[in-house]
Amino acid sequence: MKIGLSCNALKYSGGLERYAIEVTRGLVAAGIKLAVFGRAFDPKLPESRLVEPHRINVSFLPGKWRDEWFSRRLSAMRRDAKVDVLIGCNRVEASEIAICGGTHLGFLSATRRAPTFFDRRQIALERRQYRRARFVVAHSPQMRDELRLLYGVDDAKIRVLYPPVDNGRFSPVTDDERCALRKRLGFADGEIVLLFPSSSHERKGLPLIEAALRDLDLPVVVAVAGRPPERTSQRLRYIGYVNAIEDGYRAADYTILASSYEPFGLVGVESAMCGTPVILSSNIGCHDVIAPQAKLVFAPNDVDSLRRVLTDAVRSAREARHARSTFSGDAVLYDPCIARHVSDLLALADQVGSDHV
Repeated sequence: MKIGLSCNALKYSGGLERYAIEVTRGLVAAGIKLAVFGRAFDPKLPESRLVEPHRINVSFLPGKWRDEWFSRRLSAMRRDAKVDVLIGCNRVEASEIAICGGTHLGFLSATRRAPTFFDRRQIALERRQYRRARFVVAHSPQMRDELRLLYGVDDAKIRVLYPPVDNGRFSPVTDDERCALRKRLGFADGEIVLLFPSSSHERKGLPLIEAALRDLDLPVVVAVAGRPPERTSQRLRYIGYVNAIEDGYRAADYTILASSYEPFGLVGVESAMCGTPVILSSNIGCHDVIAPQAKLVFAPNDVDSLRRVLTDAVRSAREARHARSTFSGDAVLYDPCIARHVSDLLALADQVGSDHV
């Protein structure tokens, strides 16, 4: 049985691209000869050299037409590559195992946006993918509910599998190492640093965070990692695109997310595994799998609620800096091991293969 994996690109970018890299690494480690279909492959990425790459060029098309073109080309190319079971980490009709890290209808509902012509095309492509897939893997119970209620997916074909995290990469460091990281990233000893990893600042809640801090007399700095914000200030600092984001987690006092729509929120789990507590709005999917001692939670889109939590966070950070990593071993309430997640995917692939016999 030959397995294929489809993704927008095999490179570090958004959450599903990172997920595709982790799954690729795990499948190769399990001895699978893997065919990967993507728009681009990062030649510097070790995983790119471990797979059979199949590039689908979409660069000649306007952005809003690219998903459908990719899906059509993939259907033909997987036959030529003799792929028996395809894992789809993007919107593609040909996947027997469809990975759902978020839905377009869920996003529109959460952000109160009316669907445009192109939104409706994206939703139609999602519907075809979920209808034709043998299994749909939801990255959280929130995703399972959206699949059932918004897309009418039969609960019998949905499997909730939380995304994996490399626990070798995301782990605490010693106090001396942490001090060195804070110095390298320009964090002063007396300031409380909130790491904000983001490439979509409005959706991730940066305006809400800025509003909550505006009238607080606290030594708090929001360190933005990823896309540059429109402006910086004494409270809002841009630290660039941090390739080793685990070092950003380790250096910060908290990681913060205030997203309007966040089906899982992998950064919350990664931060907790590095020994850094998280500040999350209660609508974020990973909230359910982070232990109480590793998080502070506020009401979504509620400035006053966030302001109260930030005040508590500063007090807690001052009192407990010496015990930062005490919760890191039991902060995450599921097994994030890549090998475990890949084993679950291979079990689904075996069921698909047996269906074809």
